[in-house]
Amino acid sequence: MKQTIPIVGMMCAVCAANVERKLSGLQGIESCAVSLASRTALVDYNPEVVSLDNMKEALQGIGYDLVTEPDRDLEAIERQSYLNLRRRVIVSWILAILCMAISMHYISFGNTLINNILMMIISIINLIYCGRLFYSIAWRQLQHGSANMDTLVALSTAVSFTFSVFNTFWGESFWGSRGMDWHTYYDASVMIITFVLTGRLLEERAKNGTASSIRALMGLQPKTARVLQMGELSEVPLATIQPEDVLEVRPGEKVPVDGVVTEGTTYIDESMISGEAVPVEKQVGDKVLAGTIVRQGTFQFEAQQVGESTVLAGIIKMVQQAQGSKAPVQRTVDKIALIFVPTVMAIALLTCVLWLALGGMDKLPQAILSAVSVLVIACPCAMGLATPTALMVGIGKAAEQHILIKDATALEGLCAINAMVFDKTGTLTELVMDNGQLIMDNGDGAKPIINYQLSTINYNGEKLKDSAIEAVQQLKHHGIELFMMSGDKEEAAHYWAEKAGIAHYQSKVLPQDKEDLVRKLQGEGKHVAMVGDGINDSQALAAADVSIAMGQGTDVAMEVAQVTLIGNDLRRIPDAIKLSKRTVNMIHQNLFWAFIYNLVCIPLAAGLPYLFGYSWQITPMLASALMAFSSVSVVLNSLRLKIQK
Repeated sequence: MKQTIPIVGMMCAVCAANVERKLSGLQGIESCAVSLASRTALVDYNPEVVSLDNMKEALQGIGYDLVTEPDRDLEAIERQSYLNLRRRVIVSWILAILCMAISMHYISFGNTLINNILMMIISIINLIYCGRLFYSIAWRQLQHGSANMDTLVALSTAVSFTFSVFNTFWGESFWGSRGMDWHTYYDASVMIITFVLTGRLLEERAKNGTASSIRALMGLQPKTARVLQMGELSEVPLATIQPEDVLEVRPGEKVPVDGVVTEGTTYIDESMISGEAVPVEKQVGDKVLAGTIVRQGTFQFEAQQVGESTVLAGIIKMVQQAQGSKAPVQRTVDKIALIFVPTVMAIALLTCVLWLALGGMDKLPQAILSAVSVLVIACPCAMGLATPTALMVGIGKAAEQHILIKDATALEGLCAINAMVFDKTGTLTELVMDNGQLIMDNGDGAKPIINYQLSTINYNGEKLKDSAIEAVQQLKHHGIELFMMSGDKEEAAHYWAEKAGIAHYQSKVLPQDKEDLVRKLQGEGKHVAMVGDGINDSQALAAADVSIAMGQGTDVAMEVAQVTLIGNDLRRIPDAIKLSKRTVNMIHQNLFWAFIYNLVCIPLAAGLPYLFGYSWQITPMLASALMAFSSVSVVLNSLRLKIQK
């Protein structure tokens, strides 16, 4: 059983890696992919061996939680969490400004001890109210032999605060007696928490944009429906609708569930589902889909698929699962994340030891500040967000363009495709009746819906799809070698391949022949995509590096395929490839800057410039600001995908 489950409490890549490791270690879980950006776990498990309650209990033990209860509103939980975070950020900034004003002597009581005690009190309030989650989560992580970003924040602020308390009461006797200057660093502990919380608040706001496509799809579902009961119409909540209920929908309203028209004639805008701009006429016996908009004519219909069974719900579920899945590159990042925090802690300790070894006790303040700066500057959040945020935006944008991508592997694989195999009938061509009417199968049997001039039809009863020639030209422009497979005789296969502009074709093929061609091309080192719509394409679809099914094809083909094109427009294939290239390029950009950030900033925070005669380094306050900026910049960079053409 595969299920996408919301997770509460994850803040960084290490959190996601820890959650994934914990869940994967439970007996009965076949696979688990945790997404930091979407705050979800895509879990494939055996419910007879492990339950959602077992998973919930396991995660609660390390400081996280699963939202498994049907009466818990995830959106309300996230909204309340955001409001709480915003409140803590506001309070933290007030305390930080006050502490900085005292530290810089804009506010002074003329007595160093009193000033330091006031800053200590401000720091305690900030640590307890604004930063308590860092400490509670870090403690739970420590109990289970793990660590995450909260550990680094808790450790760095605790060290700077403790060192400042020591200096407040014993600084003069300990340092002053040795002729050394001494200072307190309460402002550093306060500003670290302030900047980290601010960064997380900005992340949450920015990540709302990455999930906008899901919200847009969910927004297609009306909240209520008009039901015919005992001869009278009454408006009821959507959740109460049952199969075989008779509903009425009026112009301008959205169809609430999937069903079949029982009375009336209407024109329905199905563009949000199929991508077809022209409203479709619906008569008695025709199928209507949830989320589509009635443009003309009041009608009644019998509900068939409701709740999670509707086509729209299936699309939403597929997009959610795809956004929660992991690209191959993310697996490598997760492995790095698991050792990242312990490595940073070791570097911070080494920094402190080296400063003391080079300068003795005189350099203890410098050693502590450098170690704190290293702990703060190291940010696994940017690495953890680099891939999933780009994937969420890319997969969401694909859904908006009526391209359903089942998993991140397919999105990443599309950009590497250099050979593509097309099935002919139903993929490149459409069946046409003798009287020149186009046949399309909507699941209730074939029916003619559009008239064509017979001169445009091959009098074999097929017509090349309107989008085929343009799609083929665009794919050639991408440098993709194209092949057409047909069960037709040689003359017919040659005719259609030439008409579509495809140089390579095979005639009189069987399902095994299609798979054999895919395997042969893969053996030549090519990355192969297969495009089909029928049961006889399923073998080749399963064998291809990326499988693409037409949305009006068979359920078997769409089940096997990694990418489904809703509607009949073949131009969505090159669109998907372009989007894949942009998304993968964005992932590489994000990862490059995330790694460069740490590669450059950690040595600067450790005090490396001093070795070259420069008395400058990244301070704890600057480190916290840079750390927050790195995470936000990765999310904002990913959001650029939404506006790219």
